[in-house]
Amino acid sequence: MSNSDKEALLVTGGAGFIGSNFIHYLLREHPDWRLVNLDKLTYAGNLESLAAVQHDPRYTFVHGDVADRELVDALFARYHFDLVAHLAAESHVDRSILDPAPFLETNVKGTQVLLEAARQYGVVKFLQVSTDEVYGSLGLADPPFTEESPLAPNSPYSASKAAADLLGRAYFVTFGVPVVTIRCGNNYGPYQHPEKFIPTVILNALEDKPVPVYGDGLNVRDWVHVEDHCRALDLALQKGQPGEVYNIGANNERTNLDTVKTILRLLGKPETLIKFVQDRPGHDRRYAINPAKLMAELGWQPQVSFDSGLAGTIEWYMAHRDWWERIISGEYLEYARRWYGGVVG
Repeated sequence: MSNSDKEALLVTGGAGFIGSNFIHYLLREHPDWRLVNLDKLTYAGNLESLAAVQHDPRYTFVHGDVADRELVDALFARYHFDLVAHLAAESHVDRSILDPAPFLETNVKGTQVLLEAARQYGVVKFLQVSTDEVYGSLGLADPPFTEESPLAPNSPYSASKAAADLLGRAYFVTFGVPVVTIRCGNNYGPYQHPEKFIPTVILNALEDKPVPVYGDGLNVRDWVHVEDHCRALDLALQKGQPGEVYNIGANNERTNLDTVKTILRLLGKPETLIKFVQDRPGHDRRYAINPAKLMAELGWQPQVSFDSGLAGTIEWYMAHRDWWERIISGEYLEYARRWYGGVVG
């Protein structure tokens, strides 16, 4: 336990899309918590997403790798974390197909290093933030995934996350580490890297560039706004039962093609921008997730509708052109160098 009456929380991967949104959320909702953000600052980590809180006395940034056992042990010894929210992960499916090795290093070894530190230092709750992709693919007529669905990952990325989840289960069963696993559908919202699906569509459409769509565009995804995801993570940290898995879904299934057409309509752009491209290997046909357990046990409900959330996301990218242009140009790495003098990239 921490030596303060304030909760001490380690967030890994806090400079990423979901992590940065989660840190903003926690500092807003829990003014008495102390947060440490451990992030390696790979291409997907962007400290500009946290510029508004970088001087907040409740927040500390540490540049480092979750797989660095010596560093992780030093952090646990210094800060006496009550809670761990483990979001750090290599997460881009296409990149995992090109080179699976970094996914094993970060997602598997990094998770084991954190679990071992949590065991040694007696954390109160360890939140393993996973993905619905560990369940594999659904047929169009299949019922949504539940927490009892078998793990059947189809990409190196999802396989590495499944392995991390199983390590969490093993550390709970064998050592009693209070691990709670949460698996979410596809996220969207502010601060998402331009390489991801919805930002790619928005930014290409804004520039009147072709909008690439894999295969026939009929792959189905259940979209969850990142703010709803953050609320679920917060509930899981506070009320989730160790050893349990909770799924997050918004009952909002859309084909990729429908999502693209909706974005083009909201931007007033023609559907002629759509360009079908060769499908990627192992592309899961459909994800759908049943959040009934999360709703019943933790009281979570999605609050952001897809239409309003998507419109707000488009407005955010239009209003923050400097943010995503610096990512595309690589200038965002210079921000991190200026801030703390580290080597990033």
